[in-house]
Amino acid sequence: MTWLTVAVLFASTIGEARVERLCKGANVALTALTQVTGPVIVALHWTDPSGEGGGDADVAALLVGASGKVRGDADFVFYNQPAAAEGAVQLLGKAPTGGGSEDRVLLDLAALPDDVERVVVTAGRYAGATFGELGDLGVTLYDASGTALVRFDIDDAGPETAFIFGELYRRGGDWKFRAVGQGYASGLAGLATEFGISVDDDEAEAETEGGEDGGPAREASSPEPGKPPARAGTGKVRTRKKRRSTLPKPKVDLADHASWQRSRLFPVSGLRSEQERETRATSMLLAVMAQVPEFGRRLTARFGAPAGTVQTFTETSFPHGDGKVRPDGVLRVGRAGRVWTALVETKTGGSPLKAAQVEAYLEVAARNGYEAVITLSNDVALDGEHPLTVDRRRVRKTALRHLSWAEVAHEAHMLCHHHGLADPVHAWLLGELLHYLRHDNAGCQGFQDMGPGWVPVRDAIRAGTLRPGDRYVERVAENWERLVRQLCLRLSGETGGNVAPVVRRGRGGDAAVRRAGVVASLVERGRMGAEVRMPDTGGPVRVEADLRTGQIETSVEIPAARRARALTRVQWLLRQLSDAPPELRVEALPDGCAEGPCDLLRNLAGEPGLLVPSGGGEIVAFRLSLATGMGARRGTDETGFVRSVDAAVDRFHQGVLRAVKEEAPAGA
Repeated sequence: MTWLTVAVLFASTIGEARVERLCKGANVALTALTQVTGPVIVALHWTDPSGEGGGDADVAALLVGASGKVRGDADFVFYNQPAAAEGAVQLLGKAPTGGGSEDRVLLDLAALPDDVERVVVTAGRYAGATFGELGDLGVTLYDASGTALVRFDIDDAGPETAFIFGELYRRGGDWKFRAVGQGYASGLAGLATEFGISVDDDEAEAETEGGEDGGPAREASSPEPGKPPARAGTGKVRTRKKRRSTLPKPKVDLADHASWQRSRLFPVSGLRSEQERETRATSMLLAVMAQVPEFGRRLTARFGAPAGTVQTFTETSFPHGDGKVRPDGVLRVGRAGRVWTALVETKTGGSPLKAAQVEAYLEVAARNGYEAVITLSNDVALDGEHPLTVDRRRVRKTALRHLSWAEVAHEAHMLCHHHGLADPVHAWLLGELLHYLRHDNAGCQGFQDMGPGWVPVRDAIRAGTLRPGDRYVERVAENWERLVRQLCLRLSGETGGNVAPVVRRGRGGDAAVRRAGVVASLVERGRMGAEVRMPDTGGPVRVEADLRTGQIETSVEIPAARRARALTRVQWLLRQLSDAPPELRVEALPDGCAEGPCDLLRNLAGEPGLLVPSGGGEIVAFRLSLATGMGARRGTDETGFVRSVDAAVDRFHQGVLRAVKEEAPAGA
């Protein structure tokens, strides 16, 4: 079987208008949709219309036999058991898209046991949340080339806390996809019970008490005295989160001098050239992928590889024409007598990928039966488009996919600090790789350069001469989007939650429209901005760069506490902001008004009444805004624009967002 790339971090939206849309209950044969063989991706997507970060759910899949029930507990694929049938069904987790994010499930239908008749793809919400509160609810099916085949939009969700989005089922030797759209009021545990999964009542109840991304961890109550905990095979599925190893807190420093550096498994010293950086980074990454199964699977699953034994190689060469080519590495994944293979090409620092070199690797890969060519660099792909433009004939037999070093570091960080690993030694090993990737000398920091158009556009804005037809302005808009995507990855790692660009119904879904909006804002106002959804914030965080004033403004709107008097509501907020930057701008928003009384925090400390509306209106929300100096340079130095955006968002997150808590319930 030929294995092709199934999905990338940013799922492709190209050709979305041509995707066949199914109505509820409709079905279609996969062979009627695509001739591409290999695993498929079922991607569940939704948005939070409020933009407040509460729109999340847990995705799961059930492997169902002819009886309509699962064969055993191992057929329930969920957050504690993210793979089944030797990796034939895998949860790939969330992936940012142009309009938010989607949760993906990989299905290798050819590898499923013969007695599995259906794979049912579901999701469940928690903490009393319902699917009716979400917008743009639906599911998209992708083939092994990453092409969207069909989409099913669900527009009748209401009080349900669990949903079956769709299912793939056997029919006459083929596989078909059915748009189901059936809701359950009993949550994911109740849905699973109908398919033969037995869940302890206490644990099922605990499942609704918290979320995996930022909410309290699901904890089952302790078993009754004399009652052993449930184990796999007993007919009781554990909803309790498995304990896994994360990086321990730093030990007491025993160094005699502050200048001493801790010894590292992967040292950064001694790197004398870009070629040495590329060689070292490639070898370390591939070695850790082979030795840390959870990390290797996360990366290989992005490219449609099966779950299996990962082996990696460097110093490889292949005949090509009259000479040889030497890709930076080879990746091989074996399972059940089959081998999935890919060539790897890496670049570090500011070294660009070269189209001629990548095309040569595509020829070699096709000639040798390799499924993919994978490129790694500091560039960030947008909407599934590879950063390079290559001859499309080269990708007919071999897939070309890209990964940013920032995305690699993100996966390592999430495993090391949030999701954990089964083996503490693996956690330490991955932590050493993460330390190396984030060191300035490694050249693997991700997107760090706004490009050659940055200075001309910046100067034209200040001179008032920028026009829509400027040859650089669209490229600057694209790089702004790359920077925002990378910013979301970093914030996801810091918070442990899902941080993604905010999408609102009716806008932002098309890449060309989004970039045209940024271009128009640059030309008309000299500004470019984005909204980012973060967990545990009252609303979306707005990040806006003003190239005329040289300022980066971060802001958020939070609901006011329910208090009888306007002054009491102001005092409630100011108590939480006691350690916030004194230049923070605080604005009180009366009911029905987009603006209201506004002053700096330093002035409000002694006179909170400055925020009380003169007309006696009720304060329903506060807008908090913080301005930070903007770096002018395009590159990676301390005065660069990219670093200044990171610094501004970090300052706002640490000094403001973490201080403001949810409003207390009425009467508290």
